[in-house]
Amino acid sequence: MNFNFNFYNPTMLIFGSGKLNELSKQNLPGKKALILISNGRSTKANGYLNRVENQLNSAGIEYVVFDKITENPLKEHCEEGGTFTRENGCDFIIALGGGAVLDSSKMVASMATNDGDLWEYAKGKPFANGGIPIVAIPTTSGTGSEMNASGVISNLETQEKIGFGDIRNIPVLSIVDPELMKTVPPKYTAYQGFDALFHNTEVMMSNTVNILSETIALSAIENIYKYLPRAVKDGNDLEARERVAYASTMAGITMNLTLTTAQHSMEHSMSAYHHNLPHGAGLIMISVEFARFFIERHACDEQFIKMARVMGIPNADKAEDFLTALVKLQKDCGVADLKMSDYGFGSNEAVTLAKGARSMQGGLFESNPCEMTDEDCARIFERSYR
Repeated sequence: MNFNFNFYNPTMLIFGSGKLNELSKQNLPGKKALILISNGRSTKANGYLNRVENQLNSAGIEYVVFDKITENPLKEHCEEGGTFTRENGCDFIIALGGGAVLDSSKMVASMATNDGDLWEYAKGKPFANGGIPIVAIPTTSGTGSEMNASGVISNLETQEKIGFGDIRNIPVLSIVDPELMKTVPPKYTAYQGFDALFHNTEVMMSNTVNILSETIALSAIENIYKYLPRAVKDGNDLEARERVAYASTMAGITMNLTLTTAQHSMEHSMSAYHHNLPHGAGLIMISVEFARFFIERHACDEQFIKMARVMGIPNADKAEDFLTALVKLQKDCGVADLKMSDYGFGSNEAVTLAKGARSMQGGLFESNPCEMTDEDCARIFERSYR
């Protein structure tokens, strides 16, 4: 066990049902907000945008709305959002939405204060200036992006999807109100919940796991295992929503302590080439074979056993027990039968996807508990395909 770690998390986290009502009482970081939302209807239809606007009115804060963010955030929308922020004189962002909106807020914040092509920054060019402050208000439980500086951005022209961030873009304030998640449909509740699960399971597999990230990750994994099926079955089950929201937010913290593994690199390649694929669904599709790869090599057996013990098998004594628990959870949440072919994948894409995973987010392969070659990666895709 690694007892060395660096931890920097300056976000003021306000967690709990009904906490959105306290937004106006907070020390907000500016005088005019850009409210960033998705291009879908749910944020407006469910009244969340109106509630935030009322809170800002009560606090005497001006605001404008930018509503073009898509499910897999696009480079051009983040660039446009940055320009819109400048033109309207906004000095902070309120990111109101799911993981795509929260991720995009990091890019928009930086593009509001920096010139140039966002893709050059995604490829490694440093931002000359820090972004404007971010207030994060998640309406889904999945990414944990409210607690870290990272985001994922897609480029349709180059068919790439890259994760990157600037430490200066960690939200200054995050309000996690599980009541806002009650309207998420069952299918997306499952997809997002499994994204949160895999953030934590990958931390457990990672060769950089430490005593703090492991402790938090196991707590999150246990809560997802016990409560995600309930949240999928009944979206109004507030206790289940609270527990899953907790696990998702904790994942944001564990990822500040420990890098995830190549499972995320592999899914980003999948949704780079098939942009309509929900991130969580892609992770589910490859999850069993990804874990099996390390189990067959006895790369981190103890970690798999620890996870199995908080996933309904208290007497687990072999790494394979984790697969048993994972498959059961997928069945309980109605996502065990997801097929890559349903999203347009062909059986001949394995090598392309493997090479894409390495080229887009090769750094995460270094966190794997043992070496994974491009051939190994392609074989995982082949075994996952149906």
